[in-house]
Amino acid sequence: MPFGEVVCGAPGSGKSTYCYGKYQLFNALNRPIAVVNLDPANDNITYPCAVDISSLITLEDVMQTHGLGPNGGLLYCMEYLEANFDWLEERLKELGPEAYVLFDLPGQVELSTNHDSVKNIMQKLVKGGFRLAAVHLCDAHYITDSSKYVSVLLLSLRAMLQLELPHINVLSKIDLLSQYGELDFNLDFYTEVQDLSYLENTLNASLPSRYAALNMAMISLIEDFSLVGFETLAVEDKNSMLHLMRVVDRANGYVFVPPPDAPLPPGTIDESNAPPSARPNTFGLFSTAAGPIQAPGSDVRDVQERWIDYRDIYDAHERKEWRKEGEMLRDEAARGKIGNEKASSKIRERKPKQ
Repeated sequence: MPFGEVVCGAPGSGKSTYCYGKYQLFNALNRPIAVVNLDPANDNITYPCAVDISSLITLEDVMQTHGLGPNGGLLYCMEYLEANFDWLEERLKELGPEAYVLFDLPGQVELSTNHDSVKNIMQKLVKGGFRLAAVHLCDAHYITDSSKYVSVLLLSLRAMLQLELPHINVLSKIDLLSQYGELDFNLDFYTEVQDLSYLENTLNASLPSRYAALNMAMISLIEDFSLVGFETLAVEDKNSMLHLMRVVDRANGYVFVPPPDAPLPPGTIDESNAPPSARPNTFGLFSTAAGPIQAPGSDVRDVQERWIDYRDIYDAHERKEWRKEGEMLRDEAARGKIGNEKASSKIRERKPKQ
């Protein structure tokens, strides 16, 4: 069975945008990919959808039939999908064993924090052979406020404990962060989540003093688990998408699987015809695959320099490079057109002998 991602997060965190961006990226890399929409309320899908839950059930029908509200209706839809898991399983089999599957979940946070239907569905997929990783998107503007940042940390921690999958928390829309003013700390403080005691002063300044002990208790809870960390994402930036792709590939194990036509070292067993989840990477298992990621955008300090400290300078440089590239392509096309015209003018018409 194939590899995949479970894309979750609060409404407006950019889940569907991320799925569409990853679909475009994988097509450019010639990697197979299929997007599965599991949001029964999403009637405006921007990406090509391989499997759509609306073929099974829709939120509007549930609300009209059972008299439920939007939240209760979404919970019912997920419970209905769990009860009819065979419908999803059959359609996933049609995608083939080499497909990379993105599961686009609804934005209701209860589904990934305290409701068991999504968890049970994913456990069934894992038992069926899927290698999944959870990608939890959080809007980056929450880190501009200490109290909101702590709430995002608690939400991310709860989702990690609930889903029980290899988990990657992502600060999405990092390219828009400069619009919300300066940060209290450098970006790596928020992504690495190392010493949250520095938030005490800002939390106490924004909340009544009677909440001081509660603030420190929540901070201690997060640090005691020592699980939460963040990657960054700017969907329209190629380097950012490639870096997150490498992180996810390592989390779900795709990085340890070689292509079917990869040459094998001498003395190994040829299993190139095995499905990707069972094909071992005997060549680079503990070398390049497990080594540190060395690529543009992999260092959070570079991300801060690009999107926060010197964004205007970088944007101007990119526009200049794009303009040069466009002029170069235009000149090459013009030269090719002129060369074709000259070649056609040199061809003499061949007259038959009389």
